[in-house]
Amino acid sequence: MTTLITGARGKVAQAVIERLHPAGAPVRAASARPAELNVPAGVETVGLALNRPETFAAALTGVRRVFLYPEPAGIHELVKAAEAAGVEHVVLLSSASVLAPGAETDPLASHSLQVERALDGAAFTVTLLRPDAFAGNALGWAYPIGRDLPVRLAYPEATLAPIHPADIADIAVRALTGDGGSLAGRAPTLTGPEQLTFREQLAAVSDAIGRAVPVERITREQAAAELAGHMPAAMAGSLLDLWAAATVTPVAVADTTETLLGTPARTFRQWARENAHAFRAPAG
Repeated sequence: MTTLITGARGKVAQAVIERLHPAGAPVRAASARPAELNVPAGVETVGLALNRPETFAAALTGVRRVFLYPEPAGIHELVKAAEAAGVEHVVLLSSASVLAPGAETDPLASHSLQVERALDGAAFTVTLLRPDAFAGNALGWAYPIGRDLPVRLAYPEATLAPIHPADIADIAVRALTGDGGSLAGRAPTLTGPEQLTFREQLAAVSDAIGRAVPVERITREQAAAELAGHMPAAMAGSLLDLWAAATVTPVAVADTTETLLGTPARTFRQWARENAHAFRAPAG
């Protein structure tokens, strides 16, 4: 029973492969640039671009389970191709943002929401994994921290419940395999085990690297201008709206590996220790 892992260069997808392959499950890693994949020996690779339907049939041959990254372009064709190939179950890495008011027009949420809706009514079963904030988003602070500069934030008191990517991978594998209780047909919102403000996340990074990380509060307009250098202005505005809301109403702890798998959830502090090297000054 082959499992197709789309977006196989992504951190969560790589972690899913690393869990399935040693267990003896046939795994096929898919990417628009398969030559760039770094996968364990014995893992098949295949070219698959989620916005190019002509790549679907070959990638899906013999596949019964799919770990899917959300890409609305081509999703209706992908559903048809998966049904024709005999796929039995799809696990979508969606987003908790689809639950927010105005998700249909929000540039962050609409991407995943379109894919969720396209999967609704498919011939195969579906699990919608809806993680909230990723712990790895903190890597966006690596540049200023590594150069001993202050981290500039418009909403330093925004309170999230960031989830470790390894926790997402553990839940995704359970959803794909059904071991110990199936998540098929469910749509859990995934978080880490604790609420943390941005200041508290930075304190955890500070502890991990052994030095203080200064925080500078800036205006929303300043933050929007800085974010616009890395993403479309509409997406930057959506992120700032999210953080503003999380300042007033903290993001609640939802499903974790503890509630879904019965295993302790990894903390943000653990993630910070594991990734401390990323926040240190570059050599030279």
